[in-house]
Amino acid sequence: MVSAAEQMAANTSWAALGKATDLRNRILFTIGLLIVYRLGTFIPVPGIDAAALRQFMEQAGQGIGGMVSMFTGGALGRMGIFALGIMPYISASIIVQLLTSMVPSLEQLKKEGEQGRKKINQYTRYGTVALATAQAYGLAVSLEQGDLATDPGMYFRMACMITLVGGTMFLMWLGEQITQRGIGNGISLIIFVGIIAEVPAAIAQFFASGRSGAISPAVIIGVILMVIAVIMFVVFMERALRKIHIQYPRRQVGMKVYDGGSSHLPVKVNPAGVIPAIFASSLLLLPTTISAFSSGAATGPVMSWLLANFGPGQPLYLLFFVAMIVFFAYFYTFNVSFKPEDVANNLKNQNGFVPGVRPGKKTAEYIEYVVNRILVLGSGYLALVCLLPEVLRGQFAIPVYFGGTSVLIVVSVTMDTIQQVQSHLLAHQYEGLIEKSQLRGRNKKRTKRGPSRR
Repeated sequence: MVSAAEQMAANTSWAALGKATDLRNRILFTIGLLIVYRLGTFIPVPGIDAAALRQFMEQAGQGIGGMVSMFTGGALGRMGIFALGIMPYISASIIVQLLTSMVPSLEQLKKEGEQGRKKINQYTRYGTVALATAQAYGLAVSLEQGDLATDPGMYFRMACMITLVGGTMFLMWLGEQITQRGIGNGISLIIFVGIIAEVPAAIAQFFASGRSGAISPAVIIGVILMVIAVIMFVVFMERALRKIHIQYPRRQVGMKVYDGGSSHLPVKVNPAGVIPAIFASSLLLLPTTISAFSSGAATGPVMSWLLANFGPGQPLYLLFFVAMIVFFAYFYTFNVSFKPEDVANNLKNQNGFVPGVRPGKKTAEYIEYVVNRILVLGSGYLALVCLLPEVLRGQFAIPVYFGGTSVLIVVSVTMDTIQQVQSHLLAHQYEGLIEKSQLRGRNKKRTKRGPSRR
């Protein structure tokens, strides 16, 4: 049976957006900051040889350089101030979360509530600065070695480092502002907008390759069908739920006895969302971002081995990609998005219980058992969606924007943002109903008058 809240959400129309002033302001605020981000991708780093950079990116567009450029919204291809993108912040978040689960002091800090969360966020920012500085220095040196700098030297390196680190920190601030004052997850939306903005050019290039005969018409039709099938599969799996039955006992309030009710605890097949794919991609791009810009003579044996074995479509790349997706699917679910102990404690505080399972620790163990089994399917789905298009893309020279990771990010972020917009509209609808009921109550009180006295 459909609940009243679900029925209201289904009947919520987008025409109510004009009446929801707070939601409209949030959407406009989000769009404004995303426009600022897109403008920043076109502001170049000082001292870059534009012609040499353009020629280099045409050669590296189908390799790891194309993958890095996709996650930076094309800023890397233009060597803009946001060339590092948001990846240093994501990498720092991964490191801090891993340390939080392993270091007792950080784990205790995480349990201290809001103050502990602020302290952990501060450590994440420090880690972002450190990683961005290291990557910016390596990128500046690689640009010099690749003959992409107009005036190589210490001044170019310092200017490049300050610009790139400042751009990354500004992007981190933009993402936090969107999350707090806008709609959706700011970091995911920044990656989403970067991918969407470059898709039209990738589609035009793809069809141009078909007209020139480089790609056969059968491959073009197959790619279109593949993208449609992946989108449908992602939508289906992201909406799939495993419902755990919850029972509430009979309770007595004063002289009245209320019958016990039943509900369900929804557990998504993929509780971690798009985060595992982003984390895995960021770890793959971290060691190869620098080597992609190095010339063949300047590349050392380690970087040469990375480029040879961790390029898109290579067996080690695909194996590491799948392993990282599965690992982060479990790690992010049990440490961030869905904690069985917290869910069990909340049920116990609300006098709810799973039929046949004792409240407390046993309930937490049962929920963990269920989520573990669900994540086998969820992590397998993520790995399949991200892996299959990557294999086909390596075989048929398909643009990187048609890969499984980009499609998964676009579809998942779109669904999450729309869901948040609907939640705000539903909350606004509830507020309107409450205000109307209060007004009606006041009008009834005013119309009731006592008998007139003479």
